[in-house]
Amino acid sequence: MRRRVVITGMGAITPLGHSVPALFASQLAGRTAVGPITHFDARSFPTTFASEVRAFDLGAFVPDPRRFDAHGVNTRFALAAAQQALTEAGLLDPNTGDRARMGVYLGSGEGKENFEVMTTATAAAMEPGAATTNVRAATGFMFRHLNGEYEEYQEMYVPSGELATEFVLEGPFASCQTACAASSQAIGEAAEMVRTGEADVMLAGGSHSMITPLGISGFNLLTALSQRNESPQTASRPFDLTRDGFVIGEGAGLIVLEELESAKARGANILAELTGYGSTADAYRMTDPDPQGKGAIRAMADALRDARLNPADIGYINAHGTSTKANDAAETKGIKAVFGDHAYKVPISSSKSMLGHLIAAAGVVELIITITGLRAGAVPPTINLETPDPECDLDYVPKTARDVRFQHALSNSFGFGGQNVALVVSAFRG
Repeated sequence: MRRRVVITGMGAITPLGHSVPALFASQLAGRTAVGPITHFDARSFPTTFASEVRAFDLGAFVPDPRRFDAHGVNTRFALAAAQQALTEAGLLDPNTGDRARMGVYLGSGEGKENFEVMTTATAAAMEPGAATTNVRAATGFMFRHLNGEYEEYQEMYVPSGELATEFVLEGPFASCQTACAASSQAIGEAAEMVRTGEADVMLAGGSHSMITPLGISGFNLLTALSQRNESPQTASRPFDLTRDGFVIGEGAGLIVLEELESAKARGANILAELTGYGSTADAYRMTDPDPQGKGAIRAMADALRDARLNPADIGYINAHGTSTKANDAAETKGIKAVFGDHAYKVPISSSKSMLGHLIAAAGVVELIITITGLRAGAVPPTINLETPDPECDLDYVPKTARDVRFQHALSNSFGFGGQNVALVVSAFRG
């Protein structure tokens, strides 16, 4: 028999709050965190707004925040979210439990980029009248001015390593970079480690920020971002006919996954059970989902099969719901294919309508919202859904939160590159 995996702690740093209760209260209230970009001067970009984490103080969560001054916000956000999750789980004290049986699995993005040095190097290496940069001069400038330690902290494995070190987690250690599905995949793979006995406890989730000149440039060049600059608060509008792209966000979420008997033995408060995980690839195109949602269909079906549930057992779906033309239509088709008639009965909502898209951190934060909704008997709305798209004709809980009692929920995460992850969480029954 496979071991059961339960959730005993959760933590979140998001544009809608620096704790799980604050995040969920904002979601139920339909608040948006979207506004003008303040991290850098974005006035020259086609998109000038984002969903930023504001007034974040790492010192409120770790005893020596100065140790992380050189790190990117991906590491700093992760540390704070992990502290919350481990505290709730009763595992913050490094003398608690067998730390060699506790591991870390994070889906995380790149750290802080030194944009100033890179652009200055390019400018300094431009010779008068030349059409191209003197590459040797530019790289020489960067070698002289970049800081080796800072450059190391850009690597995507760094947040996982710092969590393991800060919280003395000596078990399995991993990091995955499957784009917008990364944190959900980290959770699914971490749950498998617990199921198979490789670990008893896994701290899993994700952390990311791409609200940088290069991040905004890249997504604008892909025409993936909304350009509704005159009304940024209404720009993220999943499933709406007038949607024109997603809103980029940032943040972190971490959950503690624990083997059931381990949690019961120490009297942990069990929040929910992770019962299903499905992971597939579209094998279609790097930047677009399969139009018929084939990969998403298989991921959702696999997650239901893994959870040993029927489609009609699912009482809520937290959609990937990015507010892009391609994703929302393909996800809707996928839900219909998997759920049949039940697709029209189950409430579905997109947390991204308020949060924006947290990229590698999106899946875990949306799972945390789903778990909190499961426990509270309420689901957040999809705000800004004003003009329904005929292709998107399901119940997306428009505009206003809803009281819904349910025992099982599905959370979808689909990433650039064609990664698809679906997770099923269930109310815990001993």
